[in-house]
Amino acid sequence: MEEGFVFVDELVPGVRWDAKYATWDNFTGKPVDGYLVNRIVGTTELCAALARARDEAAARGFGLLLWDGYRPQRAVDNFMRWAEQPEDGRTKARHYPNITRPEMFEKGYVAAKSGHSRGGTVDLTIYHLDTGELAAMGGDHDLMDVVSHHGADGITETEAANREHLRAVMEASGFTAYAYEWWHYTLKDEPHPDTYFDFPIE
Repeated sequence: MEEGFVFVDELVPGVRWDAKYATWDNFTGKPVDGYLVNRIVGTTELCAALARARDEAAARGFGLLLWDGYRPQRAVDNFMRWAEQPEDGRTKARHYPNITRPEMFEKGYVAAKSGHSRGGTVDLTIYHLDTGELAAMGGDHDLMDVVSHHGADGITETEAANREHLRAVMEASGFTAYAYEWWHYTLKDEPHPDTYFDFPIE
């Protein structure tokens, strides 16, 4: 692994994770290039901020569930190749019901150069510590639709409140939100703001 990068669970005990791109449960419908194990990787700086977020969330009765951290550039390249392939409908209804594959890039849901590849971005949600159940958020990870935007119409008061809980936790811990995806947060002070890494997660 690149110097300065670690498995997040080794430095942030108590977080849960499900590395979606290492599984068949993602918008491409199969494991993505560069994700060889179901683990989340990030910089040590990301981990320090996530430890603060874990504690902030716990004070509100929540735990953190991580879906993605560091993303190899080869995975992003995989997304771009996938977007050029004919539509087969397998994941469209769940992940991009109202747009085409190319529009994922045009509308800002997927980037050709991703902050994830710099090691300072994380996709995550919260769950209730007392029950272990995921908090209702008004849409799942990688639902590429206006309903996933911060401040979106069409979600319940509870779902909106849960999104605000997550945002408050993350912003208090040194992260900035991304307007189009309620689950996506980037460190304010990234250690590698101009470097896109490509080592595999293994």
